[in-house]
Amino acid sequence: MDLTYEAKYHQLEEQHWWFASRRDVVYDLIQGLHLPLDAAILEIGCSGGPLMQRLRAAGYTDLTGIDVSEPAIELAKARGVPHVSVMDGAALDFAASRFDLVIASDVLEHIEDEAQALREWTRVLKPGGQMLVFVPAHTYLWSEHDVVNHHYRRYSRQSLVGALQRAGLRVQRSSFWNAALYFPTAALRLGRRLLFGPVPAEKKPGATGDLHDFGGPANSLILQWVKAENGLLRWFNLPVGVSVFALAQKPA
Repeated sequence: MDLTYEAKYHQLEEQHWWFASRRDVVYDLIQGLHLPLDAAILEIGCSGGPLMQRLRAAGYTDLTGIDVSEPAIELAKARGVPHVSVMDGAALDFAASRFDLVIASDVLEHIEDEAQALREWTRVLKPGGQMLVFVPAHTYLWSEHDVVNHHYRRYSRQSLVGALQRAGLRVQRSSFWNAALYFPTAALRLGRRLLFGPVPAEKKPGATGDLHDFGGPANSLILQWVKAENGLLRWFNLPVGVSVFALAQKPA
């Protein structure tokens, strides 16, 4: 991740509507699994640890977090998050069949060798263990934001499901997420492409993509909007969205 972008990311990740609403839906999906509180949970790409803090507050006792970024792990430690370490998400230093749940939110698109990463994530899952993966959706939404973030790809629902199946997992559920902002995002990104041409392959100096510090009222409004959508995901899958997720299980 670009250092300028990463500094802004850590500055905003606790309160910004995007990160807060994504944590909300991930937490909600985890709660729906009805795991015991001593279930072994690994978060790949834990950043500064806000999701781990929430899970810990909910009573989960066996939490482990990794991130490729040393500043992210130092921030997590400064926030009092235990059991976090710097580690490559495609080369895990854990024993096989260690975890009941592996979470990876907006991580897989950063790893060039997708198959290797998913093999590793599957390896550390216990038989019957589950994996929850969020990724950015739709190749046609590729923008400067992806370039700044050093993404290798965006996903369709089918491509994410296929990648998990090739890793030997049984996909239990897949859905888009953040339908609320899909249409304005698509209009903005496709409009920029029409007006200014293809997305540059290289990032512009100082660019931070679509990561902006919204004012308090605007941030709160969008957050509540997306959280309301998160509640709908308890009952059914969404047909469109800016992101796509899948829940999969390792065969017992």
